[in-house]
Amino acid sequence: MALLDNEKCVLPLSSIAELLSTKSRTLKMYEDKGLFPRRLNQTKKLYSINDVRFIAFVHYLASVKKINANGIKYILEILHTNMDEKNRNEFLDIVEGKLEKISTKDVHDIDNF
Repeated sequence: MALLDNEKCVLPLSSIAELLSTKSRTLKMYEDKGLFPRRLNQTKKLYSINDVRFIAFVHYLASVKKINANGIKYILEILHTNMDEKNRNEFLDIVEGKLEKISTKDVHDIDNF
């Protein structure tokens, strides 16, 4: 059995939206604002398993914390300029743990305020 390649871009936004219990339109809007990882030389917009964690973080900032696109870009810039890959991954692990404690219902309740 082959090992999984978590860096291989195979997931469309529609699949990621389903994993995050959100709408594809919402993720497309984030993508259009330049908040997702960019891939050079790629004709289709597909994302890796590792990208899902990053996209979930962006979605959390926008939907739960209500941070606008410019604020999210600033946060992402800080992460990329001040953290190496190892520290970024550790940070995303912490965020992922916190996201697991928030149910989809909680996110929808927050959206209805």
